[in-house]
Amino acid sequence: MVGLFACEIAVGAGQLRAEWEPFARFIGLGQPPAPASANVLSEHEIEALDGMPPQSQAELLLERSINHYRGANEQIEARVAKWRGRVTIEKRLNDLFMTAINSDDLTVRAAGIEVDIAGRNLVKDRSTVDHLEAAARWGDQGVRVNAIWDLALIGNRGVEPSRIFEIIMGSVREDNENIRYWATEGLAYLATDAAIAPLLEIFHDDPSPRIRERAACGLAQSGMFTAGQRWTAVPALLNFAQDGSVQGDTREWIFQALRDITGQTLPHDAGRWRDWYATYSRR
Repeated sequence: MVGLFACEIAVGAGQLRAEWEPFARFIGLGQPPAPASANVLSEHEIEALDGMPPQSQAELLLERSINHYRGANEQIEARVAKWRGRVTIEKRLNDLFMTAINSDDLTVRAAGIEVDIAGRNLVKDRSTVDHLEAAARWGDQGVRVNAIWDLALIGNRGVEPSRIFEIIMGSVREDNENIRYWATEGLAYLATDAAIAPLLEIFHDDPSPRIRERAACGLAQSGMFTAGQRWTAVPALLNFAQDGSVQGDTREWIFQALRDITGQTLPHDAGRWRDWYATYSRR
């Protein structure tokens, strides 16, 4: 007996080969995405969720979110409060979280952040900011960077983002490189408009190549800035490209950031980029 969803192909091997080969040639790697089926969360999966432990719910729904299944993010939003302190970001869920926050879809990144907040047992309200502020400003390294990350996440989800921006800014010029690194990362995930300018300054001026690269990534692609926010960094990046004091890898990262933000594939030539932007701005 053929079970449910066991899609049997009732054709002979010769016929299958004859029909498959042209079809295989037709689905090219350069084509737009071609869904294999309707990417919607099935009724069966939704019904089964209540019987699953929170860890399994989070794993299933985050995987479905990553694959753009309709209904997955709504289910995460409805259930994530009950997962707080009951899921752990390790093994499979950690792998899914890392995939989610590197998605090209900000809604998937947001789903990953919500799951991480639940796994870190954070309450999304002012009490968490009150509790973590001192640690984020003056704590020992490990405690401090964790507090900065926690605050960046809940700030991105709408909890006192202006206050959290000021807290994180207190760490961007610390002598400790690891603290500066996580402050830079925190600004990219907080992703307020106010965070663009300090990230540009970090990218241009921080003494650590590792942190300059992280700032470039945060401006261009990683973190939670929208495409529109990233575009506001383009004029400053063009100025950096013409700044003779910026050399080596940092100069290369400028052009990489410009390409990531604009989608343009121009040579690493400041004049060519400025000419293109002048034409673009007149449209």
